[in-house]
Amino acid sequence: MKTEWDYTTLANAYLKRPDYSSPAINAMLSIAGLKSGAVCDIGAGVAHLTLMLAARGFDVTAVEPNNAMRANGIKRTASLPNVRWFEGTGEQTGQTSQSFNMVTFGSSFNVCDRQVALKETARILRPNGWFACMWNHRQLDDPIQDRIESIIKALVPGYGYGTRRENQTTVIEDSGLFGPVVHVDASVVHEQSIEECVEAWRSHATLARQAGLNFPTVVQTIEDYLKGLGQDTIRIPYFTNIWVAQLV
Repeated sequence: MKTEWDYTTLANAYLKRPDYSSPAINAMLSIAGLKSGAVCDIGAGVAHLTLMLAARGFDVTAVEPNNAMRANGIKRTASLPNVRWFEGTGEQTGQTSQSFNMVTFGSSFNVCDRQVALKETARILRPNGWFACMWNHRQLDDPIQDRIESIIKALVPGYGYGTRRENQTTVIEDSGLFGPVVHVDASVVHEQSIEECVEAWRSHATLARQAGLNFPTVVQTIEDYLKGLGQDTIRIPYFTNIWVAQLV
């Protein structure tokens, strides 16, 4: 399925992206009062969030527009009978109305027309169902991450994070479709080899879009810096940020 942003060349690198914080996911489900049921994971990518939801016993419908990303996700969940995959987008999921207890967007809400996606979410949710969107945000006050930010900003003038680092509360409230928005965050630290970390940077779509033809140079400069640290692995601190709201 053709979309405005093509993730085909990033699909394998996405396998090295970090998982979300388990305590944050548990808090999200606790707020919604859900221990089982049907969840539609939109923009499921290579199944990071899909796997976490399936492991908690939910029946997960994973919706992903990109063929290469979806193929990786299907491969990773092939042994799970409670996961099904479909081609679709946040604006057009292709799912039946009033089918799900929860609809999730794991690092994908920012690549949608958010108001259209919220209307589609409301359509496929059951009465009193729940919406959630989330991202992992690197803790930029960490010395290594601070240096990486300096590299990026030196090579990509005017670099910005886009809507993925914004507070999503107003966008959700403006739809008029959901009740009070609850924000959840929890820290999570991932330890990666230098090679894995560099591969994860190759999946950074926001950076790739803004760097353009300079993207390989940016990644190479980050790689040179990390290898210069003289260590095999690094610890990368993140916050998992989740916004949760109930359909009204």
